[in-house]
Amino acid sequence: MKRLLNVTGYYKDENTKVSLKKLSGELTSAIIYDHEEIPADVIRFNSVVTVESGTWKTEFQLVIPTERDIAANKISILAPMGSAVMGYAEGDSVIWNFPNGTKELKITSVKQAERPIDIDVLS
Repeated sequence: MKRLLNVTGYYKDENTKVSLKKLSGELTSAIIYDHEEIPADVIRFNSVVTVESGTWKTEFQLVIPTERDIAANKISILAPMGSAVMGYAEGDSVIWNFPNGTKELKITSVKQAERPIDIDVLS
């Protein structure tokens, strides 16, 4: 994760830079758990997440950048939406800056994929 965040200065899109810097700041106070200790409703890599904002609702899977696929609803951790929800849990609300302005997202569902992330891709 640190390696992914170290490239934030090279992004041309200002919203992406801001999102990743905010995520990096949140990670400085994060509590690190082993995979088995994380509650099932906490968003992590490969989680399938449903969020709502007003009348808008979407479901996506949070993935590493190389597995992103917008058509398949696979959102990269480096995308503003991905970095907004990482580490939050079902029932949480998140306020985040997106390209079209600040939005409050309500996390309405979190499901864990059967295939956990290979931690070696992040080191």
